Amino acid sequence: MSTSPPSNEKSPVEERPRHAHHHTSHMDAETRAIANADAKLSNPLRGIPHDRLMADVEIFAQERGLTHLLPELKKGALVAQDSTCHNRLDIFSDEEKRVLTEEVTHKWRQTPMLYYMVVMSSLAAAVQGMDEAVINGAQIIYPKQFGIGSDSKRDSWLVGLINSAPYLCCATISCWMTHPLNHYLGRKKTIFITCMISFLTCIWSGLTNTWWHLFIARFFLGFGIGPKSATVPVYTAECSPAPIRGALVMMWQMWTAFGIALGDLIDLTFYFIPDTPGVTGLNWRLMLGSAGIPGLLVCLQVLFAPESPRWLISKGRYEDAFNELCRLRFSRVQAARDLYYIHVLLEAENEMKKGRNRVIEMFTIPRNRHAALASWVVMFGQQFCGVNVIAYYSSNIFLASGFSQVSALASSLGFGALNWLFALPAVFTIDTYGRRNLLLFTFPCMAICLLITGFSFWSTSETGRVAGVSIGIYLFAIFYSPGEGPVPFTYSAEAFPLYIRDIGMSFATATTWFWNFVLSITWPSLILAFKPQGAFGWYAAWCCILWVLILLFVRETKGKTLEELDQIFAVPLGAHAAYGLRQIPYGFKKFVLFQNPVPEQLYEFESESEVSSTGGDEKARREVKEDLEKANA
Repeated sequence: MSTSPPSNEKSPVEERPRHAHHHTSHMDAETRAIANADAKLSNPLRGIPHDRLMADVEIFAQERGLTHLLPELKKGALVAQDSTCHNRLDIFSDEEKRVLTEEVTHKWRQTPMLYYMVVMSSLAAAVQGMDEAVINGAQIIYPKQFGIGSDSKRDSWLVGLINSAPYLCCATISCWMTHPLNHYLGRKKTIFITCMISFLTCIWSGLTNTWWHLFIARFFLGFGIGPKSATVPVYTAECSPAPIRGALVMMWQMWTAFGIALGDLIDLTFYFIPDTPGVTGLNWRLMLGSAGIPGLLVCLQVLFAPESPRWLISKGRYEDAFNELCRLRFSRVQAARDLYYIHVLLEAENEMKKGRNRVIEMFTIPRNRHAALASWVVMFGQQFCGVNVIAYYSSNIFLASGFSQVSALASSLGFGALNWLFALPAVFTIDTYGRRNLLLFTFPCMAICLLITGFSFWSTSETGRVAGVSIGIYLFAIFYSPGEGPVPFTYSAEAFPLYIRDIGMSFATATTWFWNFVLSITWPSLILAFKPQGAFGWYAAWCCILWVLILLFVRETKGKTLEELDQIFAVPLGAHAAYGLRQIPYGFKKFVLFQNPVPEQLYEFESESEVSSTGGDEKARREVKEDLEKANA
């Protein structure tokens, strides 16, 4: 969910094979306008002459009352414009040269404060996972106590409604509160408030005595889950240095998976606690209440964490932003560089946004519409591949296959643990194999795993049934975690052009929470109507449909510069779908017949200079503006 641009390394474009179909050698006016805007936003300082850059920095320091920082700001501006200039210029001390070089050569050597912030963000993600997982164990106990434990249609809908309450709140109300909360309160206070809501509503859930009261408590939990899921990754991205930004934002997914495993462990631990006089169902009450504890820890931690420098700058608090950056970076030159660069970037962004309706442009301009479609497919797929059915209902599924309650909870813990362990390699695989390839490989495997799980319910021997269900669910976790687990958020964060990226991400997260709600409310009645075989078959069929949608509509974004992404998403929808269909015989020859066919190259990239020679000078600014006006005309 990062607001940062993806890596600016060029990916080598393969040599063109014969008979290849080429598109986008000339982009239309709208896409060219976006490409120019993106080039401007990817480094607004590119191409500014040295004297003018120094003059700009002096004006900036005087206007913002930072004249006492002028020497650092001048050095910082030079490094922001060209990250290798410290090796050539004598104005940098040996210590500054060492720090700036190590930033690239030892990218994980960071300040203690940065790691403190990372631990806090990871805990916030774990809160998210625990909120999702503790209900999994509690629901094999509380429905009977509340009189909704039968197999009737009404009861299964009510159990679904209680489970899905937080996600109903996320999709309809709380996700849309993210922007106003962040705008007025800042990242730190938003994280504090949402984690406090998580803590209080978890305790509240544990004190309820009727199903509708539990529904209300869990609905309010959504106010803690929604804005937090959108704020923490952005906060992480804004505080972390560019070389490790992507990996840190990926950690959100990984630690959410850890939270799910921890929630499953807590379910198993508290299951054995007997009722005390006057308290019925102490075990499930403790399960639900315990999910709030990490939230309380984050509330205490966040008081000492730095505020997002980007947010402070957007509010005109430059001195505070510099002080926070000094806590997050080793040297004052790094802090000055980031301060000036964020300032210039925000100015450029505000200029791009003037007089434009970005929500409408997200769907009217083909380049943006294609990104929105691809992002929707991967976000919808994250829910409809069926993973959260298992995350929320695995205990019930194991019970139905013949496990005892304790064994069912232990088996759910196995799913949670595998889901987390296999999320770890995703940090490496996602940039090695590419997003699209990972999805195309894992979806058919997930479909097979779901069919194994569903069809095992036909087994007449209990041992066979139990074994089949466990194997199916565990293999599913192994295929889900490196593919459809981390890809959607990473993909959505880089598919949109910079000027609508924040709106694009809101659209993507609202999509995932809405379908999450649909999934969790319908499962109990789905399994009643279709039986387990049909219910798992239903999601296996969706995995196959999603494989086709990914083949046709999801474009590869791995290692592409912003300019290349604009050209990839400018390829007409029909042309890309036809290319996807032509990949089927290619894949069959390569992976089934083990032949060595020549890959087709769909994208023929224009050189960066052809897309835009956008420097920071007035001429380029005018060109960008003219392009945008033409596109809007």
